[in-house]
Amino acid sequence: MRRTPQSPQSRRRWPRPRTVVTALLALSLVGVILLAAGFAIGYQVVRRDNLGQLDFATPLVVPPLLEPETDEEGRQAFDLRLRTGASELLPGTRTVTWGVNGDHLGPTLRMRRGDHVAVRVTNELSEASSLHWHGMRVPARMDGGPHQEVRPGGVWIPEWTVRQPAATLWYHPHPHGRTAEHVYRGLAGMIIVEDERTESLTLPSEYGVDDVPLIVQDKDFDDAGQFDLSGGGGVGILGDEILVNGTHDPHFEVTASRTRLRVLNGSTARVYDLGFVDGRHFQVVATDTGLLPAPVERDRVRLSPGERAEIVVEMDPGERAVLRSFPGGLDAGFFQDRFSGGDDTFDIIQLRAADRLRESPPVPRELGSEPVVEPPPGATVRAFELSGTSEINGRPMDMGRVDEVVPAGATEIWEVRGSGSPHNFHIHDVSFRILDVDGAPPPAWLAGPKDTVYLPPGALVRLAVDFGTEVDEEVPYMYHCHLLAHEDAGMMGQFLVVPPERVDTVDRTLNHPSGGHSHH
Repeated sequence: MRRTPQSPQSRRRWPRPRTVVTALLALSLVGVILLAAGFAIGYQVVRRDNLGQLDFATPLVVPPLLEPETDEEGRQAFDLRLRTGASELLPGTRTVTWGVNGDHLGPTLRMRRGDHVAVRVTNELSEASSLHWHGMRVPARMDGGPHQEVRPGGVWIPEWTVRQPAATLWYHPHPHGRTAEHVYRGLAGMIIVEDERTESLTLPSEYGVDDVPLIVQDKDFDDAGQFDLSGGGGVGILGDEILVNGTHDPHFEVTASRTRLRVLNGSTARVYDLGFVDGRHFQVVATDTGLLPAPVERDRVRLSPGERAEIVVEMDPGERAVLRSFPGGLDAGFFQDRFSGGDDTFDIIQLRAADRLRESPPVPRELGSEPVVEPPPGATVRAFELSGTSEINGRPMDMGRVDEVVPAGATEIWEVRGSGSPHNFHIHDVSFRILDVDGAPPPAWLAGPKDTVYLPPGALVRLAVDFGTEVDEEVPYMYHCHLLAHEDAGMMGQFLVVPPERVDTVDRTLNHPSGGHSHH
């Protein structure tokens, strides 16, 4: 049968293959261009700084020093209350904040080696929280971790004997899954431990005068001047405003030729690479858990969340010096540096020297006298890998699971590797020494006693870890990333410290997987 040919108008025309390929390539090219443009815009937008925006108009608020009272049992007793309030953090705006014994942040606790301490913690918040004594060597039941949450209206009274050398420590909440928010809202404060060694040294030591706490935190505010907790990328919220002791746009009046700054990175995610704008050098005299053997001259120190450094700055009469966080401190690569805050620049605080300064003694040539943590031959080696934003060794945190069991009094080697984004690593109730980073010894200022260490992506850090002698077969300590969004997401594990003969037989399942140690 003969077919009738279709007219040109009715015949369906299919595009030639070459035309299809060309069109797809054009669409792909447009997509690539749009994607590249979007990335370029985003790459520029996420970079933050406050250069030229500050007048350093506000005198630095120095947290009050809370001296203990001796109670009827002879303990050095502190009274701390977690509460809500409102604070003028930005000029002319009242921000809803949380604080300890006040509207925002908390008092500085000062205690001495050998003191028997008791702290009455009262929770006046509307939700459960806790207070963890970061860097303090305490029994596990007194640690203030997620197993010791205090319910609203509840009271918790931990007690311990201070058995560690002088150091700058701090306290902050540690509720499971909510630590970042509680710290961000303002629950934090410093702890100063003193001992007979530091009391004999000629370091600046008059609190708030030439011995000054600096709690450095970044914040995001919404249009109403309230904390904005809605953002946060891979490392957590990176704010565009800096507060020091809760003070915005701060300056400090220097009255002595040398000033000791106890610097705490109290941020939830941001890493600071700190130095002075004029490039002046300073002496680093202590890190997280104690004095260095000798002062180390530096012009920069990098502090990740939770880390501390004590530095002594020398100034001439009438000088002004600005402490700045410089870009380039993350060592995380092109992409991560930009999107994790490593390319940001922030002025922190201005130091203003008076026209006449009290002459300070020189910094001693020798400082710490504590023995260096040395792993013994054949020391136990444990390996930890921090991956993504929520796992250690491939597992997220489980409140009912014990991950490691350590014999009391042991010194071990912990090998910790970062991956993906920047991380850091904090271990409760220990002091450790960094043995090496990717096989190289740490710089001298990082070779002292620590409890928290920064981990660039892919880096392997080896630690010599000194464990305490307080044993408990039911209540664990924590180890975790102190980028608090990661901790809250599950980048945390638990370990028990037990008598050596019980290491292989202790139960690795906890009785209270949901944190049943909450206090009324």
